Amino acid sequence: MIKWQDFAPSSTSRVREGIEWSITYSYNATQNGCPRVLLIGDSICNGYNGKVREFLDGGVNVSFWASSKCVTDPDYFRELDFMLDAYPYEAVCFNNGLHSLTTDRAEWDAAYRAAVEFIQAKLPQTKLSLTLSTPLKDASLTAVSASLNGTVLALAAEKELPVIDLFAAMDGLDREEYWSDTYHFRAPAIEMQAKIISAHVRKQLGVGE
Repeated sequence: MIKWQDFAPSSTSRVREGIEWSITYSYNATQNGCPRVLLIGDSICNGYNGKVREFLDGGVNVSFWASSKCVTDPDYFRELDFMLDAYPYEAVCFNNGLHSLTTDRAEWDAAYRAAVEFIQAKLPQTKLSLTLSTPLKDASLTAVSASLNGTVLALAAEKELPVIDLFAAMDGLDREEYWSDTYHFRAPAIEMQAKIISAHVRKQLGVGE
């Protein structure tokens, strides 16, 4: 039996935010005729999931878990375990990073790797993709996001996992036009992200338009 406790960090220096949150939706929850993808991320995921659902409509059902929790949070793996058990998934798109900009880097690197290995152990037949964190309006924070993505890219290469590169797609855009604040995006950028993800999912699952 795969236990999340065997993968979660045994200790962490992570300091929680003033408000910690988790949001989950499973669309078409009673329908079993289509494959289902699980999107995992943060408020960026919460922003694009509806559009992903729209672009995948009729071909792939969508579940998502968006959370403020860093992979080093003591509760992260427990909640991840709950989501992985909720439905049979043909694909998982995994992201964690923007709530980890100030997390101890060694702890994050180890916990991120453990989370990927936990997903693979729990869902060995599911197609797992790693989603890169997006850039920010602030250049110094963007540099941290890029550095975290470096860990993701190295792990993806090691484990031969596909990558969904939202960072490169967003980084060339005008910050004033496409960002709504330091972290979040306006509707046109959100739609771009959703198109990238939905196209990737369709390709992974062999589902046409």
